[in-house]
Order: sequence, then C-alpha cells, then structure tokens
Amino acid sequence: MTLSPMRYKNYTWPHNPKVYSIDYERKMAVHKTPFGLFHLQDLGRTHRTMEGEGEFVGEDAYAQFGKLANVFYNGGPGLLVHPLWQASNAYFVSLRLEQEPRPDYVRYSFAFWEDDSWYTGMAAKVTGQEDSSAAAVSASAGAAYHRVVKGDTLWAIAKTYGISLSELIALNPQIKNPNLIWVGDEVRVR
Repeated sequence: MTLSPMRYKNYTWPHNPKVYSIDYERKMAVHKTPFGLFHLQDLGRTHRTMEGEGEFVGEDAYAQFGKLANVFYNGGPGLLVHPLWQASNAYFVSLRLEQEPRPDYVRYSFAFWEDDSWYTGMAAKVTGQEDSSAAAVSASAGAAYHRVVKGDTLWAIAKTYGISLSELIALNPQIKNPNLIWVGDEVRVR
C-alpha cells in the first residue's frame, strides 16, 4: 500500500517522516480538602501536539530542508495533512536540524500545535447559525459538485469520482478539516 505524502500549507514532503506522534493533553487542577483528601477539577483539553522526525537523503537534501525551513518562517496556521492521521489546522512551532553536517544527508525533527479556532465555525453550523465568512458554493462552467449524504467521507467521494484525496482537498479550500464534512455540504469534484 502506497501512502500519500504528508503536507503542510504549500510544502509536500518528498517522503513521509520516519516518526510521527500526537500528544493529547488535558489540564487538571488539584484542590486539597480537609483530612488529607483532594478534589480534581477538569480544566479542559489543551492543544494537540504533533511531532516527528525525518530524513532528507541525496544531493538535494539541504535544498529540501531549506524549503521546509521557508515554510516554518511563514507565520500563521495552515492545514497539516498526514496520510493516516486526522488532518489539523496547525501552527508550525519548531524545526530542528539533528545531526552533524553531511553534504547529502539531513536528519531533522519538527513540532506542530493544533489551532482549534475552526471549531467556532462548526458550532455555528450545529446550532443553525450562519457563519458569514463561509464561502458560498456556486456552479460555474466545467465545475461539478457532490452533495454530502450521511456516511460520506472525502476519501470515499474521491474514490467515487476517480480523483485522489489530495486533488479533492485542493479543490475544496473551504473545508477546514478534511475529516469533518456535514450532510448537505457541496463538495467540488471537478
């Protein structure tokens, strides 16, 4: 099975990182009570942290690392798409060169922090309120759309229309999280 490459904003990894981890965290407070007991208070979840390690090998190893570093320098969140894990709107928070310099080999590590501000728009859809920033779907010459029904996924829609998941995601920049689509949404397929 060939996996699609990992990508972030306009950068696509030439081959996927060797190590990828996701950390979920929940903040808790401990309150002491009489007689040496305590009470736990759930303060809610915090951001997810996606970390990994990879290598660039070959004559263009440093050029590839340079391209990745340029993406790091561009601020703001972007869509992080991993071939197996849930896609996330994330900030690129660290990039580290990990080894002694060699002309044809770069080992690096990275970290992304999830930006969950897109959940605000999803809450408006669930409560029936309109999000004024949502892009309107319009029919244009040569474009075709699929109306989402219960049970649809972007992967299944892409397979149905004979296009790759990456192409489908690129055609639909209004979809903030490729793992979350709603019944009735219009998904562009051409």
